[in-house]
Amino acid sequence: MASNRMGRINEEVQRELAALIPNVKDPRVSGMISVTAVDVTPDLKFAKVYISVLDQEDNGQVLKGLKSAAGYLRRELGRALNLRHTPELTFFQDDSMSKGAHILEMLRNPEIVKPANPANEHIILDEED
Repeated sequence: MASNRMGRINEEVQRELAALIPNVKDPRVSGMISVTAVDVTPDLKFAKVYISVLDQEDNGQVLKGLKSAAGYLRRELGRALNLRHTPELTFFQDDSMSKGAHILEMLRNPEIVKPANPANEHIILDEED
């Protein structure tokens, strides 16, 4: 039952942060920024916030900007949520999208992944462009 509560808290913190981040006035925090996941500790003291940025070149600057705005985000999060403790926010880069794209690229490469049934080697699948 406690894990269900933690899942709801993680989702609510993620939803609130996704709404608050566009209001940050730091010029480094710009562009398409997504909060992909939040992991709050059971004692509600700390939260790991995973961020995905559309422009991969700006990742470092966006993370620095969010780190400097963590106090503002924590204060606004405390106002929006009714929790015993407002967690201290730590931001991390979420690179799961690039890892997924790399795995998909490897799966589509016939030199790496051989067909499961050698009798079906002659079948060519249409590529989606």
